[in-house]
Amino acid sequence: MGPGWRAASAALVGGSVVIFGALRRLALALPQPAAVRSRPGRVWRWTNLLVSFAHSVLAGLWALFSLWHSPELLSDIQDGYSVSGHLLVCFSSGYFIHDTLDIIFNHQSRSSWEYLVHHAMAISAFVSLIITGRFLVAAVLLLLVEVSNIFLTVRMLLKMSNIPSPALYEANKYINLVMYFAFRLAPQVYLTWYFLRYVEVQGQGAFLTANLLLLDAMILMYFSRLLRSDFFPSLRKGSAGRDVDGEKFLID
Repeated sequence: MGPGWRAASAALVGGSVVIFGALRRLALALPQPAAVRSRPGRVWRWTNLLVSFAHSVLAGLWALFSLWHSPELLSDIQDGYSVSGHLLVCFSSGYFIHDTLDIIFNHQSRSSWEYLVHHAMAISAFVSLIITGRFLVAAVLLLLVEVSNIFLTVRMLLKMSNIPSPALYEANKYINLVMYFAFRLAPQVYLTWYFLRYVEVQGQGAFLTANLLLLDAMILMYFSRLLRSDFFPSLRKGSAGRDVDGEKFLID
């Protein structure tokens, strides 16, 4: 890619950061459940989750559309290219940068350090894709995870708001599990197999493979938390009495 296209991509990433900053201001202006307003530590988390939900809906549907519109991309994960996929990577890079800044500037780094690690991995990987134009399809496949994140975020919003609707939570619980398998675990397993089998472990390939393997470990850890919390609560340890108002990740 030429310098002009890279400059345009950088402008798109910057524009995305601004868009999510505006969405955060909008989320702050929206009415909040009483259970959120009564705990100051929850206000940031609630607002942050609303912005995350907006990104998940937009990016998840965008990733599905990109692969549906150009299914031939799946035959060339290393060098396949589409304008839609490129724009999606720029858009999501802006979200990860915005969320990182949101966590740091609101003094949530300690409670959300796992997210900072995840975002550092995502930003560095996506920037390398934008610069080289390679492995774009892998990024689009990874962003299918946002479809799963829609239901995971709904789960956390329901728990925070204390809405007396167990039927809604139960329905979302099982949908969330199915989506976790379909859009988080399945793409991750496929890409891990592909990278270990076909991608040369040098240069950008080595960097992305290392990122992918670390992401594998994180995803399995979150999946274990989800199962213990929603399906095997008797196995939960150490969560009693823990203040998780500022926690961004799945804790209980």
